[in-house]
Amino acid sequence: MAGTRPNEYRAPMATAENGTCSLHYETFGSPADPTLLMVNGLGSQCINYPTEWCEMFVDAGFHVIRFDNRDVGLSTHLTDAPTDDDNAAYRVLDMADDAVAVLDAVGVERAHAMGLSMGGMIVQHLAIHHRDRLLSMVSVMSRTGEGAYGQSTPEALDRLTGPPATDRESAVAVHIEGQRIWGSPEFADEERWRADAERAFDRSFDPAGVTRQYFATVASRGWANDLPGVTTPTLVVHGTADTLIDISGGRRTAELIPGAEFVAIEGMGHDYPPELWERWVSEVASFCHRHDT
Repeated sequence: MAGTRPNEYRAPMATAENGTCSLHYETFGSPADPTLLMVNGLGSQCINYPTEWCEMFVDAGFHVIRFDNRDVGLSTHLTDAPTDDDNAAYRVLDMADDAVAVLDAVGVERAHAMGLSMGGMIVQHLAIHHRDRLLSMVSVMSRTGEGAYGQSTPEALDRLTGPPATDRESAVAVHIEGQRIWGSPEFADEERWRADAERAFDRSFDPAGVTRQYFATVASRGWANDLPGVTTPTLVVHGTADTLIDISGGRRTAELIPGAEFVAIEGMGHDYPPELWERWVSEVASFCHRHDT
């Protein structure tokens, strides 16, 4: 694992603008290297891509950007917007437009884009609607929006849609409960889960914002019909132990996108424990660097 990097590897925090949304972002590494845009999943802040992991991608030859999606972290929270399916405040495509705004703000014409879970849906929309901005796409632990693929187990769905946390203590408890259900079993670490949940709560806590993100995915109604037209080089990665989004979601994504490569990581759940970072960086770097130009 990479050690502490000199200060110049991490640029000052900044914001990008997309309409009324301000998107917080941070960069690591040299802009002279190919850019890897890292897109977060449901309710996930940019710090869920830990600095140490970002630095491993820097060591692998990337200029790394991580950012907060709308409604989480230090980006704009649409506090006056509705939080229900019939009146979803926005769609996944709007979040893909946010990602483009971040690239514009950094001055990056084309990038590799890696998205996890809902972030995988966002990068798929980038490949459908903004293909001119991508060098390659990496969709991880995600799905196509079709009901027949990538379903949650009943237990995982109950936790995902269950009562939200109301304070720091319950936020930590809800996070740990979820990780017990869909985390990678071999690498379960409740001390790490607790530290992650506390850090996320202290930075930003907005359950309603997460609900708005959830309904954005529901309201997007599936985009499988668009995927056969994707021309962006694509890598799809999924864990065999994922109970939140079944591996069939990843296999279906790779099946629909012409030429897509599929990698199954044995024993990985719906998370990214440090024990898997080296394997993950190796897979992504090997694929992306074949498509740097």
